[in-house]
Amino acid sequence: MKEFFIGDSFLLEELPEIIDNVKKFTLTKAREKKLIQTRKAMEKMLKSGKIVYGINTGFGQLASEVISTENLNLLQLNLIRSHACGVGRPLGDREARALLFIRAGELARGHSGVRPELLKAMLEFLNKRIVPFVPEKGSVGASGDLAPSAHMALCLVGEGKAKFQGEDRWRPSIEVLKEAGIKPIQLREKEGLALINGTQAMQAVGGLALFESLNVFHCALYCAAMTVDALKGTPVAFDSKIHSLKPHPGQIYVAERMRKLLEKSEIRQSHIRDDKRVQDPYSLRCLPQVMGAALDNLMYCESVLEREFTSVTDNPLIFSTKDSIETFSGGNFHGQALSFIYDFAAINMTALGNMSERRIAQLVSDFKILPPFLAKNPGLESGFMIPHVTAAALCNENKSLSHPCSADSISTSANKEDFVSMGMNAALKLREVVKNSAKIVGIEFLAAAAGIEFHRPLKTSRELEKTLEKLYSISPKINGDEEFSWRIEKVAEEILKGSFL
Repeated sequence: MKEFFIGDSFLLEELPEIIDNVKKFTLTKAREKKLIQTRKAMEKMLKSGKIVYGINTGFGQLASEVISTENLNLLQLNLIRSHACGVGRPLGDREARALLFIRAGELARGHSGVRPELLKAMLEFLNKRIVPFVPEKGSVGASGDLAPSAHMALCLVGEGKAKFQGEDRWRPSIEVLKEAGIKPIQLREKEGLALINGTQAMQAVGGLALFESLNVFHCALYCAAMTVDALKGTPVAFDSKIHSLKPHPGQIYVAERMRKLLEKSEIRQSHIRDDKRVQDPYSLRCLPQVMGAALDNLMYCESVLEREFTSVTDNPLIFSTKDSIETFSGGNFHGQALSFIYDFAAINMTALGNMSERRIAQLVSDFKILPPFLAKNPGLESGFMIPHVTAAALCNENKSLSHPCSADSISTSANKEDFVSMGMNAALKLREVVKNSAKIVGIEFLAAAAGIEFHRPLKTSRELEKTLEKLYSISPKINGDEEFSWRIEKVAEEILKGSFL
């Protein structure tokens, strides 16, 4: 994708590609015309003396304070400065640029009353690959992601910190803007509020985490199939007749994938006559029922997020024509829908990691099928004993992170904002759960591959042999005890990218 017309819709799967690879973000003439029309109507309304929240009044509990005409621009700058109170580590380059991109897309839809000049300044940031410094903590996800978005907005006015994508050092944004040939924007009426009132930080951080969740899920299918074969498990539990009686879409999909991934495995064929086992453990046998349910929920989360991508979450909202203008003060900035889905996704990914850990446990402890701990010289070597411990530790952390943020609310702004979503916290913890789950699945990948090697010269299925080749290109075959840490990190990194798909 070389060019993106800002304000157009996009899918979750396209978000990383847009942020990383689009060379030119463009405002169409039609959208610019709409912005100009709305802006002129709003300015005409202000001249009439009408009082409108956030345009010529204070904010939150101070909404009853009317601001004089000569101070309206200062009001917007003060808003940005006062709300830039985030703390903690900065968002990653991709996350911060996604925040900027999604916010620009919403403003381009013409319901915020901003000038085209403001939007064009944001597009210059995107086109010249500038990254605003945005601390990750400080949003309760209700009046929008106020603190994170305010830090983004600070860079537009030449304050705060910024850098170019890929740089390690943060600098005063005014230096970065000068180097990029960009003049700081002078905020006008409504524009400061329009930059921060919305769910874009939640959308950016949680959206990228949800994208990675789906990558982890699909990689986990390959990994699980490899484990089934390494443990000489039976594919009978994946027969379509079973799943036709419980026709959840995700369950049917996972069962079908398992059948195809295990098709024509020499390992399975070698022991099918002599195998006296009737049933495999749940972590193998119930793969469709558990992972299928996770997939159904993740797909629901994706659909909610994609609706939010196309939404307008500002306040107040402006509806204008050539002859009229209406303003409405509502609550589209509230992040409850996102808070819910990020909590759902975190729970799903925790369960996926838990099941993966259980399969690792089977690989290292089924001494009838494989050597103890998958060690080539048990006793002299520890094999996968401690990688399994690492997986258990990550599972424990995920469980603690799975407490739902959406179940909590703390009243803010002198009880004006008395029920908040905590959606940004939900997004941040989903990000951690996903990264942990990728590492757990990475450990299972390495262990399952070692299990397959013990069955040589027999081969697994053609599809899984290709997956093994990919795995070994990232982490070469393990020969005896050696450091696992770098292998786990490297495999997890590729899982998050979806490289095994």
